[in-house]
Amino acid sequence: MKLSFELVPDGCWYQNLRSALKPSEWDEVRKDAYSRAAGRCMICGAPAKRLEAHERWSYDEKKGVQKLEDVIAVCHACHSVIHIGRTQLTGGEEEAIKHFMKVNKCSYADYRRELGKANEEHARRNRVSEWITDTSFLKRYDFAKKR
Repeated sequence: MKLSFELVPDGCWYQNLRSALKPSEWDEVRKDAYSRAAGRCMICGAPAKRLEAHERWSYDEKKGVQKLEDVIAVCHACHSVIHIGRTQLTGGEEEAIKHFMKVNKCSYADYRRELGKANEEHARRNRVSEWITDTSFLKRYDFAKKR
């Protein structure tokens, strides 16, 4: 699937780069993503006047490591799908479902199946008692080289 759900383990909620970095550092990271996107969502490809920075993480469940892989620029619609749990709480699920099916050229049954898989993965990751965060990705930025 081109657009998928990225359910963050409960123990990693509220841990994001924007709150961990100085505002000037976060600006450098997000503006780099916006520049790479060239005015288009990096998932669906739609032109967007306003892009949102999205952190891509991988999870090593055996080692308990949450690793930052990239920061990409996405449209609001894709971001709502990626964070479907939050979207469900804020009442935007219907639009997110439509966007998921459009981008992935799939049916509602496919949506439900993929959401089920994501929920299983989320439950499994929640069995990890504590996550270590690896942000070595940030070494590419000037501010990290000065630390």
